[in-house]
Amino acid sequence: MAASETALDFLRNADNPGGVIVHDRPKLDLDLYLQNYAGRTRFDRLLLIGKSSVWLCVDALKAAVNEAKRGKDVSRYRDAWQCLSLVAPDEQEARKDDAWIDRTEMENKAETARLENELKGYRNNLIKESIRMGNEDIGAHFEAIGMLNEAMEAYTKMRQDVGTTKHIMDCGIHLTNVSLLRRDYTMALNNIGKITSLQSGGDEEKTCQGYTRIASGVAYLGLERFDDAAKTFLGTNFNTPPTEYNNVASPNDVAIYGGLLALATMDRKELQSLVLDNQSFRAFLEHEPHIRKAISLYVSGRYSSCLSMLQASRADFLLDIHLQKHIPAIYSKIRSKCIVQYFVPFSCVTLERLGDAFAQPGISIEPELVEMIRDGSLKARIDAKNKLLVAVRPDARVSMQKDAIQVANNYEREAKERLRRISLVAAGLDLVGAKKSAAGPAVGSGVDEAWYEENRNTSYQGGVETFG
Repeated sequence: MAASETALDFLRNADNPGGVIVHDRPKLDLDLYLQNYAGRTRFDRLLLIGKSSVWLCVDALKAAVNEAKRGKDVSRYRDAWQCLSLVAPDEQEARKDDAWIDRTEMENKAETARLENELKGYRNNLIKESIRMGNEDIGAHFEAIGMLNEAMEAYTKMRQDVGTTKHIMDCGIHLTNVSLLRRDYTMALNNIGKITSLQSGGDEEKTCQGYTRIASGVAYLGLERFDDAAKTFLGTNFNTPPTEYNNVASPNDVAIYGGLLALATMDRKELQSLVLDNQSFRAFLEHEPHIRKAISLYVSGRYSSCLSMLQASRADFLLDIHLQKHIPAIYSKIRSKCIVQYFVPFSCVTLERLGDAFAQPGISIEPELVEMIRDGSLKARIDAKNKLLVAVRPDARVSMQKDAIQVANNYEREAKERLRRISLVAAGLDLVGAKKSAAGPAVGSGVDEAWYEENRNTSYQGGVETFG
């Protein structure tokens, strides 16, 4: 308990971008969780968990320190060590390894100088392929040591010397990876668009389809374009090997992201056809059966059970690097949809009954209903005296009158257009369907194009209004 209190004090003062503290015990196992990922995202996810979870704070930070020491990024090691020294100074990993820092910094400087000298020699020799490979090597080195801006610049220069479609796609993938690490989601989508424009249905498309889909979905999620993100994740091919995209997400993440966003943005019919009946995405859902169960509960109309199942996994979702800051908005959309669908068959429902079905313990549902009514998502009004939620049905007579007026306006507009057309034909000014001779003037209309252009603004009598 003391460790938890210490961790809680640390989390309150931690520099957490999302400002989220997860008090509930998560269900994830750190060792199994990390096996799904490769690259820099492993450390980023561990550090986020260490700065967010009361229960996993110490374990995640210790794992982050060890993960950083397996790489070459000294700044990441310093960040993890500083956090761990504050929350658990007695741990072995909390002892600063100055020797490793000095050795790694010297190796990084030497490697940077070597790669820059090699690239300089390639440029002097004017060998495009060597220049491309040199930029790629130095970009990968900068990415490994945490200099993401320099890595972005090197990969951008690499694009100038690409010679094949595969090289262009590799360059786009490098730029997309760095853009996602920098949280520059717009740039990531631009680079993904360049990759997909080159795919012609061959082996390259089969290789990159899973990566481009998942990277696009993560970028859309970061931009809060939930509908686009849901459709992108649902279209991911399960047969793509996870090694192609595990530096961005895992198959479990695809199931969670796609399932939650589909619940938040799609209706019953779409959930059934695009999610539950989607054989490729159902294979992803096998990794997260509780997501599939929640979607099935929603489709079958068991809304409170669906929300309860999602609430049980909320702590795990809040520890995801891409989902954390979006969970409140996503859960709010799902709750609103459940309340609206629950209320559809009724003309009125007691607030007590709605509270039993949807309210959290000790919290009234009335303020939430008021907010939904104000933003237009719930067509109802609250009877405060009788504690009822009463449906607002459209007045059939008013709707009929509006439809009649609309029909009359459409008829009047069409009649005027027909009369204008008849007058143009009677005046010999109709050019529609007229054939052109080799010389250019219209045949059969009685008026050539030059005369038409000169007199298009002239008014005529006989029912023809100002022409042009």
